[in-house]
Amino acid sequence: MSVTLSKSAKLPAATPLFCTSAERWKDDSALLEPAQRAWAKAAGFTGKADTQLLLPDAKGALERVLVGLRAADDPFALAAASGALPAGRYRLDAAGLALDPQAAALSWSLGDYAFDAYKARSRVSPELLLGDGPEAQRGLLLAGAIAAVRDLVNTPAEACGPQHLEAVLRTLAKQHKAKIKVWEGEQLLKANFPAIHAVGRAAAPERAPRLIELNWGSDKTLPLLSLVGKGVCFDSGGLDIKPADGMRLMKKDMGGAANAIGLAMMVMSLRLPVRLQLLIPAVENAIAGNAFRPGDIFRTRSGRSIEIGNTDAEGRVVLCDALSYAVEGQPDLIIDLATLTGAARVALGPELPALFCRDLARGQQLVELGLQERDPLWPLPLWQGYQHLIDTPLADISNSGSSPFAGAITAALFLERFIPDPQDWMHIDLYAWNSHARAGRPVGGEAQTLRTLLSWLERRYA
Repeated sequence: MSVTLSKSAKLPAATPLFCTSAERWKDDSALLEPAQRAWAKAAGFTGKADTQLLLPDAKGALERVLVGLRAADDPFALAAASGALPAGRYRLDAAGLALDPQAAALSWSLGDYAFDAYKARSRVSPELLLGDGPEAQRGLLLAGAIAAVRDLVNTPAEACGPQHLEAVLRTLAKQHKAKIKVWEGEQLLKANFPAIHAVGRAAAPERAPRLIELNWGSDKTLPLLSLVGKGVCFDSGGLDIKPADGMRLMKKDMGGAANAIGLAMMVMSLRLPVRLQLLIPAVENAIAGNAFRPGDIFRTRSGRSIEIGNTDAEGRVVLCDALSYAVEGQPDLIIDLATLTGAARVALGPELPALFCRDLARGQQLVELGLQERDPLWPLPLWQGYQHLIDTPLADISNSGSSPFAGAITAALFLERFIPDPQDWMHIDLYAWNSHARAGRPVGGEAQTLRTLLSWLERRYA
């Protein structure tokens, strides 16, 4: 455990971390011994964020560590230090910048994260000692949920198929005393989830498609929150097969499901005053003789017909059945999360998930909260003028736009067709992947918008 919480007022012996910032360093350095100030100056330490400097005592042993950070509440404040410091015990120094306990626990844990299921770690993790308290406990809870999301996205598709997502949700249901229900394979047709079945049938029977439903909370007086996550465990593109470069990272096409699971974990662990419904349509978009084809037309759960313009636009097809099912429960709010379009990445890049919602004021509120939480997202419009791009003369709707323009918007408009006007709904198109390494954010699977959404939900349901 890289963070240890102690209920004792006096922590065990540990090397102190003297936290500062570029703005504070000149004043904070006056708190050090003259020899240490001279050493810091010689080493070029200026308090810059994500830097650290080991200070020796008179005998050459490690006495203190200088840590530069951005702010006391930065969720990545100690991430660089956690990932760089030698093995040993550390504690926050009472001198210098006082770090928020939640940020300390969260950032130290994120800095220590590594996906080590297939390759052993090359270092022994340093340990941070913190006083036990609700803020530190919350930091560890957030870190645990983020690590779970990263692990799911990083796991190769061979070990993370539809059946594996089901196993994850069954474990989660057991932990939180939730109920779970699964429709698998031909059961999807009998239960009227034809779109999910159509996309995933080519991977059956070994990796049969399924809809996984988890329900938590039995107090009918509480509002119902429905989370829907796209669970395409591997996306070959189907018969409209992806090129090799486009397929390389498609183990992460269940990143929406992973993030929905992570958010559900936090909602249940913090016992938000809601009833929770988590829906994961889990499929593999495979190639076989029974794979769905361009030009095929399917009825969906809603009764609407879909013409398949492109089998590589499969995510919205599986989501439409799950969203229709969610609507039937008349929830207070539906949030769907999906690695849905490359167009959203072209528009906003990998670090800014795209937010679609009908309430423009809410969109601005979430943007501001995301900046505050350092877990950003950015609104794109549900521009009704583009509805004609997903019209087709042969069916009620096409799963691919008739134009290469506005791909993220037309995908969101497709989903909106399955959400009646009175229903409160948000759609988040995310990447779920770090393309380059930063402190506490290694290359690989990533949780995006979870801390922002959790903070917003806590305010909504306070």
